[in-house]
Amino acid sequence: MSETIKVLCYRSKTLSNGEHPLMLCVCKDRKRKFQSLGISIKAELWDFKTNQPKTKCPNRERITILINDRINEIQKAALDKRIAGKGFTATTLIESTTNRTTYKTVGEYYLTYIQNLRKENRIRYAGMFEVSYSSFIKFNKHLDIPFSDIDVAWLKRYEQWMKSNNYAVNTVGTRLRHLRAVFNHAIENKQTTAYPFDSYKLSKLNQQTAKRAISKQDIQRVINHNGKSVMECLAIDLFAFSYFTAGINFIDMAMLERSNIVDGQLIYYRKKTKKQIIIPLQDKAVEIIKKYSNERSPYLFPVLSPFHKTEVQVANRLHKVLAKVNKHLKDIGEKLKLPLPLTTYIARHSYATILKRAGVSTAIISESLGHSSERVTQIYLDSFENRQLNDAMKNLL
Repeated sequence: MSETIKVLCYRSKTLSNGEHPLMLCVCKDRKRKFQSLGISIKAELWDFKTNQPKTKCPNRERITILINDRINEIQKAALDKRIAGKGFTATTLIESTTNRTTYKTVGEYYLTYIQNLRKENRIRYAGMFEVSYSSFIKFNKHLDIPFSDIDVAWLKRYEQWMKSNNYAVNTVGTRLRHLRAVFNHAIENKQTTAYPFDSYKLSKLNQQTAKRAISKQDIQRVINHNGKSVMECLAIDLFAFSYFTAGINFIDMAMLERSNIVDGQLIYYRKKTKKQIIIPLQDKAVEIIKKYSNERSPYLFPVLSPFHKTEVQVANRLHKVLAKVNKHLKDIGEKLKLPLPLTTYIARHSYATILKRAGVSTAIISESLGHSSERVTQIYLDSFENRQLNDAMKNLL
């Protein structure tokens, strides 16, 4: 029996971008074998009667060429086997033509990268890449292009498009760093040799972050503010605890457990950098911990609970509570007429700034939130002795 070879839009599978993969389908002796072409398309752009992209498909010509090339390749392989008198099945026919590397489009590879992040339970990081992916789609209409199509000129056009839509320079830099990470991963997996970031320097998109510190007096006013609700009191206490524990950020703070307290020290690994942080617990911080002590939960603060088991549940809960906490802090800051909007991040920045202004060496603690890299601060935090930190932190109040 002769074989049939065609390409189908696989509607039974929908990718995260709403598109469906195009699948090569080889049928022989009533047995079918499918293989992805590494291309996806929206259902409304595909003619399911002719199995071809519709005229209005923005990259119709390229898709058509790829389809025809792959079908011709399979047909030639089948003809060669007949001439040689060799039998074959749908599976062996496809396998005989796939010893070469199957190259993915930028879009396919980008989505694969995001899926891998999710498999590693890096949910928040995956979400950031999804935002960047959507931005590139909005700019270019699609990413069904080879990596070689993204050159310096393409990157410059994207940069200008972002700026024309009033995006901050740091946002542009973040989006393009995500794209660079995908490029680097593709190169490691021999998917491309193209690399426009040698000529297009992302360093120019590093904009110095505005100072986000308030004075020691204003810190005291926030800490002494009487909360009117349970959530407002929690917001104040989390702000104060961050300030008294070397500017620990909200996510790390929310995930602290009783086991993180060892011999009067707070010991934990930063979620973002994976570096170990060891901080002597100040009396004020201990008071806050005791206030929220709950034997039914392993956590120090009532943000997470044993109910939140999966990474998705944890991420959603953290996002929801952080929004509420920052809303209360903003309201408090407005009541106190502080010089800038109050958030949990202000506690981290103020910790570094106040210690430095008190004469503490930058080798011990730097103005981390004014640096381009948070990792530099973590290196400093790892390097000094606890006795030095104890002496330094006496300047907090």
